[in-house]
Amino acid sequence: MSPITTHVLDTALGKPASGIQITLEKLAGDDWQVLASGITNADGRVANLLAEGSLEPGTYKMTFMTERYCRTAGFDTFYPYVPVIFEIENTDQHYHVPLLLSPFGYSTYRGS
Repeated sequence: MSPITTHVLDTALGKPASGIQITLEKLAGDDWQVLASGITNADGRVANLLAEGSLEPGTYKMTFMTERYCRTAGFDTFYPYVPVIFEIENTDQHYHVPLLLSPFGYSTYRGS
């Protein structure tokens, strides 16, 4: 199982958001290094985003490309993409970073 997981829920429609491209990056000096990417499945999840054992302490960014999903779902969005930046210190833990999405807002939290 990936040490970092995510899922996207469309709170406007009350269902998982499928087809959203997600990119995971790690801060390396002043630049972001792409580690992985994937597209949410029918359950709004990306299976195996990052290989087991590849997690290191540092600052990470997960970018959710939301514009195409919103247009396909039939509504405009104020947020064409959503970057979520978080810090990892303990690499023995699992990190779940979900996104709750609506046309004019979003929310995220550290899940379990």
